[in-house]
Amino acid sequence: MIVWENVFKLFLSAFLAALIGLDREKRNKAAGIRTNIIVAVTSCLIMLLSMEVGKDTGADPGRIAAQIVSGIGFLGAGTIIKQEDKIEGLTTAAGLWGVSGLGMAIGYGIYDIAVAAALIIIFSLFISVGKFTNKDEKETEIENL
Repeated sequence: MIVWENVFKLFLSAFLAALIGLDREKRNKAAGIRTNIIVAVTSCLIMLLSMEVGKDTGADPGRIAAQIVSGIGFLGAGTIIKQEDKIEGLTTAAGLWGVSGLGMAIGYGIYDIAVAAALIIIFSLFISVGKFTNKDEKETEIENL
């Protein structure tokens, strides 16, 4: 039997992640539409599976879901590149973390927070930092500790 709410959750995860991935794709970043969709849908799927396993076995569904965060940490780390005094990929890594959270929230059924978070993430991606700061300043300068 198909549980249509679960199907809806997967598609909502894909849709919101595609909106976020569209910005990354337009800027030719490492994680575009496809990567963002895969991360969000997989996070949603793992949440759905963990809740089902929890129902059937009495296991804590949070234990499986918590591993999503670890996995996204590795994926995000792969998008961060340091060359000389410049670091690239932080926004892409944060975006992957964000779409993972969206997928988890949607999988759990917290639609209002997921949609609000998606809108905030999308807004933050379209903010032009140059309008608020002096472009002559080196904002990406990193000091060695």
